[in-house]
Amino acid sequence: MCPFAPSGAGDSPALAPVPRQRDARVFLPHPCYPECLSRHPLFKPYLALGAVCLFWGTTYLGIRMALEAFPPLALVSIRYILSGAFMLAYAAARGLYLPRGKDLAVACFSGFFTLTIGNGALVFAETLIPSGMAGLIVTISPFWMVGMEALLPGGERLHGPTIGGMAVGLAGATLLFTPDAGSHAAARHVFQGFLMLQLGMAGWSFGSIYQRRNAGKAHSMIAGAVQQLAAGLVLAPFALVIHEHPIHWSARGALALLYLVCFGSIVGYSAYVYVMDRLPVAIVSVYSYVNAIVAVALGWLVYREPFGPREALAMAVIFAGVALVKRYSRPAAA
Repeated sequence: MCPFAPSGAGDSPALAPVPRQRDARVFLPHPCYPECLSRHPLFKPYLALGAVCLFWGTTYLGIRMALEAFPPLALVSIRYILSGAFMLAYAAARGLYLPRGKDLAVACFSGFFTLTIGNGALVFAETLIPSGMAGLIVTISPFWMVGMEALLPGGERLHGPTIGGMAVGLAGATLLFTPDAGSHAAARHVFQGFLMLQLGMAGWSFGSIYQRRNAGKAHSMIAGAVQQLAAGLVLAPFALVIHEHPIHWSARGALALLYLVCFGSIVGYSAYVYVMDRLPVAIVSVYSYVNAIVAVALGWLVYREPFGPREALAMAVIFAGVALVKRYSRPAAA
């Protein structure tokens, strides 16, 4: 039965039986279930969260492919200048409100932490470690996100079941990481990549929460466009001054860059900023677990990164952790 159906209506999709004359209730046809679902206040936020889980999981592979043609600083700068400029041009053409004054400063400040530091650290880390391994390490980002939210004044309280669900998800990611840990733990580049990702996750978490707490008049997606353009412009001088390997143009690298611009930035990041304004941090933070699954799967398909029974078991454990976090965070979402 549709939750929006009138009280007293039956489960049949047709009209309910004609009531007796003394019954003054009015019976209407039941709305179809998809129509009811689309009217639910959390339908669009959860749909956007699904887009984040899917598209951002693919960006780990996209970054690795793009790095075959572009150096790290140039890749991040070009990506966000293109995506941010396109989105702001579209908003201006539609006559949408653009951030100004304090709202503009907040968007630029948060964009520096989330994209310049957060995504920039990920790109540099993927020059040191495989994309799948980077995705697995990033699964601990919920601890940064939820922990930082709890430490800041007025933040959401930590609940035991929520922490337990995240621990289960992290245990699953650990199962994926364990087989290679023995042979790579002593490698210097793995340790450097791990530390680099910790810096990136810390910057990403702080910038996301700061934007969430200081949302202005502009739509969240427009604020995200400002963040992207600001991040790209900040890195542009460094990409020009710092000596990196020259750009090696190739069809594969150019297509990977376009994919990152379209689905990683315009679609994925806009959806992320949108859900950060509408769902609890504990719910939003589960995207990193799903991203890890997608990253590992694509790494195995394209670059033949290790995948076997242990990895499959780890994925099942990660899904169990995601389910626990979603269940016990539902009261906060309501």
